[in-house]
Amino acid sequence: MNILIVDTMHPSLFTMIDENGWTYTYLPKLSRTEILECLEGYQGLIVRSKTRIDEEILNSSSTLEFIARAGAGLDLIDLDAVQKRNIKLFHAGEGNRDAVGEQALAMILALFNNLIRADRQVRQGIWDREGNRGVELMNKTVGIVGYGNNGQATAKRFSGFGCRVLAYDRYRKHYGDDYAQEADFEELLAQCDVISFHVPLTEETKFWVDDDLIGAFSKPFYLMNLSRGEVARMDAVVKGLQSGKILGACLDVLENEKLSTLTSSQQVSFDYLCASDQVVLSPHIGGWTHESYIRINEVLVKQIVQAYQL
Repeated sequence: MNILIVDTMHPSLFTMIDENGWTYTYLPKLSRTEILECLEGYQGLIVRSKTRIDEEILNSSSTLEFIARAGAGLDLIDLDAVQKRNIKLFHAGEGNRDAVGEQALAMILALFNNLIRADRQVRQGIWDREGNRGVELMNKTVGIVGYGNNGQATAKRFSGFGCRVLAYDRYRKHYGDDYAQEADFEELLAQCDVISFHVPLTEETKFWVDDDLIGAFSKPFYLMNLSRGEVARMDAVVKGLQSGKILGACLDVLENEKLSTLTSSQQVSFDYLCASDQVVLSPHIGGWTHESYIRINEVLVKQIVQAYQL
């Protein structure tokens, strides 16, 4: 087994590969052009999010047997192209689920308790108790959209805070469990105080959160997105905040995360989000803990071993 690794990875991966007797080449600085030139001869390719895996990449190798994505999302991989070549595809869906669940809880608690504003004010010598009076999470109805690894981990944590959790997943059936009640999307629109998105980026989910969706909620709500930035239009979120339909937003991802390339309209929306005390932002770190960095490798290697029955 000869594996090409083209993204920066935690060193634990190399020990795991050595323990299984595989060989590898670690070239995290390879450009896309260089990947095309050197992929032939490798049975495995390990990536994170450096480059899109498409027909061009796959056509550059007649030896490739598997691709391992060190993360949960597969939106940068042409799944049809991979499938028609019978290339195995591994991804670490459960590797960062606990990290995402904890991040979601941290963000909503920070928002409900005004922790970011309060911290900033105290550092400036402002002691404003009444202005920072918080909202309790207990007894809120929370909607989880997408009940895969990350959605389930998030539901588990919300349920532990005394929340009623409703889960919606258009691709699953009979998925209710101890932490969430299975529901249709209309129930979420009618009942939820908090809505949290944990879906992959697809043609169906791209810009799902738009003016029409926000307007369809029966009451003002809190929005959370810890999936992919393009699931939610930034300008729609801003309009929702301005109208009061969105009471607050926790955004670990943004429509355009390359902040130096924001369009003029995106910049206006981004500036509003940054200035609002009703918004908590983080730089796509929901699944990015020291522990998950290692766990992702463990999950990938385990999947490869099982697939090849090594």
